[in-house]
Amino acid sequence: MLTRRRLLRSAAAAVSLVSVASVRLESAKAADAQLLSVDDPAAKAVKYVEDATKAKRDPADSTCANCGLYQGKTGDKTGPCQLFPKKNVVAAGWCSSWAPQM
Repeated sequence: MLTRRRLLRSAAAAVSLVSVASVRLESAKAADAQLLSVDDPAAKAVKYVEDATKAKRDPADSTCANCGLYQGKTGDKTGPCQLFPKKNVVAAGWCSSWAPQM
């Protein structure tokens, strides 16, 4: 017999499993993304470089890792950027679209 309590427990378990699965799927997508090439036309348009120290930038400590558009995790060497769908950028990189994190 299916009681209300059993139904609620099952629903709660299903919701948590779905959320865990979606997080893993997003992580897998980010891991499968290609690294953005500095020769990509979109990268050239925003003067993207993989080594921020080689760019004339303001503020001087700006990098992809501390940009508001960067979606990688803290400490990752690469991660997704909102400017370049399905591509990862180097965390130590920089482009002219750098924006402070909010």
